[in-house]
Amino acid sequence: MKIAITGCNGGVGRRVVLWVLKEGHTVVGADHVAAQDTDLYSNPAFSFHQVDLRDFDATLKVFEGCDAIIQLAAVTRPMGYTVKVHNDNVVISWNVLRAAAELGIDRVALASSVNVLRGMYSTEPIFHYFPIDENHPCEPDEPYGLSKLIAETQADTIVRRYPSMRVASIRIHWVVPTRTRAYREDHFHVRGDLWGYVQMDSAADAFLRAVTAEKDQWTGHETFFIAAPRLAADEGWLELKEKYFLDVPVKPGWVESGAKGFFDCSKAERLLGWVHTDYA
Repeated sequence: MKIAITGCNGGVGRRVVLWVLKEGHTVVGADHVAAQDTDLYSNPAFSFHQVDLRDFDATLKVFEGCDAIIQLAAVTRPMGYTVKVHNDNVVISWNVLRAAAELGIDRVALASSVNVLRGMYSTEPIFHYFPIDENHPCEPDEPYGLSKLIAETQADTIVRRYPSMRVASIRIHWVVPTRTRAYREDHFHVRGDLWGYVQMDSAADAFLRAVTAEKDQWTGHETFFIAAPRLAADEGWLELKEKYFLDVPVKPGWVESGAKGFFDCSKAERLLGWVHTDYA
């Protein structure tokens, strides 16, 4: 399969490129900056295109001949909580989706985020129940999470008009090389992250599965939380919940299941065949 990967020179993007190449696919990499410290450019299965994805015509051109798109290009944090992150991200995501529709590319994976919730970047984290699944309300109060939620709405819109398209919004947690890297001693400060993470190769696996899964597995647009089942913390999830989120209810059966985290990623396992793995 010939797969376009936007944001290919970012921290997550490079790992996704390596994973996709390892699995035998051809990659068309797109980014607004060229990388100077990578040997990917010498790989015959990889081609790089320096492109501003805010330009629709340029976006359309770079995807020509591709079978699928993994959209990772974005400003990845709220920055000054003003306009750039929102404006850039929502234009890029729509350009990617609209270009895919124009070119008949039916398989798209969007990098969404756990920050569609009111979590780490919010004034105060608010959760309605645990474990968090795809039915949990999305109520961001900052521009990064809002831009990701808008991208999901864009995906809902595009598949209504182009029903042959299948779009997966991959709500990734903090992508890190190892669980140890995600550990932070100040548990209170990071409570909005729910002490979670996803190992970077496992995240890459989720993106690839989203565009290669059999078409009869699911249709239209679906969202998927992608997080490790255990925490990057010394204390157990129930201890942390009682300390920081005492009044948040827990869905029946979750404690009895022996689960060790705040996220229910069973939808990703059911539809994508994805299960988190700590590869390092």
